[in-house]
Amino acid sequence: MARLLLADDDQELCELLAEYLGSEGFEVDRVHDGEQAVEAVLTDRYDLVILDIMMPKMNGFDALREVRRKNATPVLMLTARGDDVDRIVGLEMGADDYLTKPCNPRELVARIRAILRRVNALETESTSQGGTLVIDGVELRVSSRQVLCSSEIVELTGTEFGVLALLMEHAGMVVSKKQLTETVLERKLTQYDRSMDMHVSHVRRKLGKTAADEERIKTVRNAGYLYVIPVGTGVSQ
Repeated sequence: MARLLLADDDQELCELLAEYLGSEGFEVDRVHDGEQAVEAVLTDRYDLVILDIMMPKMNGFDALREVRRKNATPVLMLTARGDDVDRIVGLEMGADDYLTKPCNPRELVARIRAILRRVNALETESTSQGGTLVIDGVELRVSSRQVLCSSEIVELTGTEFGVLALLMEHAGMVVSKKQLTETVLERKLTQYDRSMDMHVSHVRRKLGKTAADEERIKTVRNAGYLYVIPVGTGVSQ
């Protein structure tokens, strides 16, 4: 049974969502401010955190920042309807996905299960394959879900790891945003959905540029993203 932490200062909503999630087979703990959320995540083990942005004592952004300093637990952000800035900032700070409020409980469950499937799929792949991809100083270790760049560990969320893995597996080829969204986020790409743009941007920033001062992941206008294989190098496994 997956264990979730639901952090929202709306206690009535928390109770309703917790009851619904419980009926769907999840174990749910509830907290009602950002400080409690950070303390719970850093002192206990959860499979996923549902984190509202507007909370007392510490807002969701600050709570996410504190969590990401020490913890890669998947985080689903709850944002105000139509507030694109909140969604973008949350994704830039390391959230795995977002959902606008008021949310449909069935969609919330679908998003949760999609994130957990990604994590479980990576863990299953790790135990069955144990492979490694290396391109120009970037080493992606499937077995340990680790990424190293110039021998330094790069901290990625589960979603970011999935994005990088797919791009590196198709290095030298353009991967469409549609394919990335449907494969990694397990949902259809909608017209104004910028989630994947943010995840790719985050991975690109964390990896940094090559020794030749070039981006490792290039945006191909109206096509998608390309993980570059520099001239004179190749892909090793």
